[in-house]
Amino acid sequence: MPDTRKRSLSTGLERVHLAWDLFIIVLVIANLTLLLFDSLFLLPPLNAGFEAVAPGLYDAYDQHIHARFLAIDLGFVAIFLLDVLLGWAVAIVERRYHRWFFYPFVHWYDVLGCIPVSGFRLLRVLRVISLLYRLQRLGLIDVRRWYLYSVVAKYYDILLEELTDRIAIRLLDNVQSQIRSSDSLSSGLVEQVVRPRQQALVHEISQRLEAMAGNAYTHNRPDILRYVRGLVGRTLAESPEIRRLERLPLGSQLTRGLEASISDLACRLVNEALQGLQSPEFSTLVEHLADSGFDAWLRTDPHTEQVTEQVLLDMLELLKVQVAVKDWKHKYE
Repeated sequence: MPDTRKRSLSTGLERVHLAWDLFIIVLVIANLTLLLFDSLFLLPPLNAGFEAVAPGLYDAYDQHIHARFLAIDLGFVAIFLLDVLLGWAVAIVERRYHRWFFYPFVHWYDVLGCIPVSGFRLLRVLRVISLLYRLQRLGLIDVRRWYLYSVVAKYYDILLEELTDRIAIRLLDNVQSQIRSSDSLSSGLVEQVVRPRQQALVHEISQRLEAMAGNAYTHNRPDILRYVRGLVGRTLAESPEIRRLERLPLGSQLTRGLEASISDLACRLVNEALQGLQSPEFSTLVEHLADSGFDAWLRTDPHTEQVTEQVLLDMLELLKVQVAVKDWKHKYE
């Protein structure tokens, strides 16, 4: 039952919304028609022609509508203002936008159309946007299929891309100028960006080295032990002492046993050494090595500063070349 009531309430609200939208559409069309006709009525040639063709209708319009045009227009404006306020309230309740005050900025064309000043009456044409928006929302039209919409969308995309590309290139030019004018860019980066985070970076580097070595051994343990055994076998085979030992009685058995023992010992040493990568002692050693290497990397001189500056400039230049590519040409050609 509660779900049925919710559905019926939602359906009722949709019908009210639809009826209100249709009512506003009719008012917008009537108001724009009245504005256009009254503007033409003020032109002397058209005014005289209208009076000559239909004097009775002319007198009725002049006395009942044109003479009270301001009051009639204010009536339209009042309803349009009510529409804006109701739409704003509904948008707040439904939380359509991130902030409650976004509605008048999103629907700026409706707000401007509510200004009852004679100089702003021409802005009432902007309500055509509201009219199209409502018709689109009701599914009565689909402006995306219109040729005019495709033309406007095309040149809007071109204009927007050209503007953003020029702004981006100007920003990159400014960054390059700042880099060239900087006396010690590398020193500034080291002291202000890298040095305060040195311990965290060293810890991260040491952890990555430990993880890399541990994972490499875990995934390649059979190959590593096979390589160690092969290395021990080749070393013993090339040893003159082992060759002389093989000439003795039972020498071959002794050399095979010696090779097996040394291979097992070497494999155990390698296994123990690589398993020790997880020990606190190895972590401390890696951190000391990373810290020493980090200090050596952070040392700057005029040559390294010049190299760093040139690398940054070349990267920014590459970005400028990429930004300057006219994507809209590839899209529309």
